[in-house]
Amino acid sequence: MEESDSAYDVDSTIFSPDGRLFQVEYARETVKKGGTTIGLKFNNGVLLLAYKDIYSTLLELNSIEKISKINNNIGYAYIGLSADARHLLDYAKTEIANNYIWYEDQIPIKTLVENICEYKHIFTTYYGLRPFGVILFIAGVDMKGVNLYATDPSGAFLEYKVVFEGKNSSKLVSFFNKHYKIDLDKKIALKLGIEALKKTMNKKISIPNIEIAIIEKNKPFYKLTENEIKKLL
Repeated sequence: MEESDSAYDVDSTIFSPDGRLFQVEYARETVKKGGTTIGLKFNNGVLLLAYKDIYSTLLELNSIEKISKINNNIGYAYIGLSADARHLLDYAKTEIANNYIWYEDQIPIKTLVENICEYKHIFTTYYGLRPFGVILFIAGVDMKGVNLYATDPSGAFLEYKVVFEGKNSSKLVSFFNKHYKIDLDKKIALKLGIEALKKTMNKKISIPNIEIAIIEKNKPFYKLTENEIKKLL
């Protein structure tokens, strides 16, 4: 960073002369240090897969959840700061509850993502706040069909067929370009997701470190057990 940029380094609300928001960029750097997380659509639903990088054998792995249910038809996975992710999960649940109070109906997933991202964006526009150091994948099934969105620390979001973030995830670009097809069935999609996780590892995959969730049409959010993951591997 040049010396002239130093005045813009401490505040997420001020653009540097070359048009950068450094605090947002730093938030993205936080995300890159997390374990690889993947979302991919298949013909009747969407998968979320995450690898938990654990640096101490003293930790209880079950106390760390990178993938969670928001409601029966929506799930999320995060990469980055767990405290930020937990706060946004609570916010998402509040938005769902408020929508049901007002309209007596399930919130469309895109509307939920828009509300979350408007909230995230606020933290890049006020002095004294910092951006959320987390990327959320929001996945689920609604009246529109199968949905998979990624939300950025800046408050931007995009919909994807396949999305991945975290450590070594750049290795997956050519892999998915070669092997992914939108009409995959669930079994093939699970195999593809696990193969993708393996590609980002420099060591043998440990089953307790893997989380996998499935959201299908007309079925509730379901998170695989360790035994089910072991059979897949």
